[in-house]
Amino acid sequence: MKFYLLKRLIIFIPLIFIISFVTFSLMNLSSSDPAEVTLRINNVSITQEAIEEVRIELGLDKPFLQRYIIWLENAVKGDFGISYSLKSPVIDEILYALPTTLTLAFFTLLLILLVGFGLGIICGLNEGKLLDKILRFFLFFSTAMPNFWLGLLLIYLFSLYFNLLPTSGFDNYKSMILPSITLSFAYISTYARLLRNRIIQTKEEPFVIFAKARGLKNSTINYHIIKNAIIPCIIALGMSIPKLIAGTVVIENIFGLPGLGSLCLHAIFGRDLPIIQAYILFMSCLFIFFNLFADIIARYIDPRLKKVI
Repeated sequence: MKFYLLKRLIIFIPLIFIISFVTFSLMNLSSSDPAEVTLRINNVSITQEAIEEVRIELGLDKPFLQRYIIWLENAVKGDFGISYSLKSPVIDEILYALPTTLTLAFFTLLLILLVGFGLGIICGLNEGKLLDKILRFFLFFSTAMPNFWLGLLLIYLFSLYFNLLPTSGFDNYKSMILPSITLSFAYISTYARLLRNRIIQTKEEPFVIFAKARGLKNSTINYHIIKNAIIPCIIALGMSIPKLIAGTVVIENIFGLPGLGSLCLHAIFGRDLPIIQAYILFMSCLFIFFNLFADIIARYIDPRLKKVI
């Protein structure tokens, strides 16, 4: 296990460098001149002299590799530069928006674990029965429903019609109910179907047949079936956590939440490259970290995986 962690950490470092270089390169391939965009955002008359002055101020007059090294050194220290449009440190804007997005991701993850995994277990253990067919119809229906349309529908029903929940903003836990339901809907269907299929496959494993032959209780057999079937779902869920955070762009804008999604969308429309670069690098690190975290959790659940290097 220690050797496995060391190997993954060794891979982690060069991978981050590659991602940072690709991110910085792609941002510099943009057809928009950041200096000109900065002048437009601040309503300053655009002249060649003004553009050259802003380019020097932003360090855009330096060679590409020199600018990348400077940006990388500052990024390691937590300094991602100054936002072109907001005129404040990028790290401050990210830290301000991060709690809202993490809260939304937490409530969404909770719904996936309780509802998605719960429905998957019920369907898998009741394969072919009426309850399984009814729940599968609901799961297929939820997969086909676009989350932006579902969000607008929930706002109309529970906010405008019944006046039970707020339509926008982040005041208390009630503000997270509709956004988390909207964001989790498709994930619930995905993980419920994945877990159901894994349970059905695990039922045919030799250890289940031997357990039944020994006369063990159904509850004991079902426990071991679920324990073995849930491992791939945990690995997939570990990869979905950063996807939850990255996928909040549409949901946060529908419900008016001041999170990372709203910040990123504002930066895209404003050609705010420092925020976009920091956002992409942050999400890439999350994907790598949670992938490793999911593998570690799976190895602890299934001792057989500890022998796999």
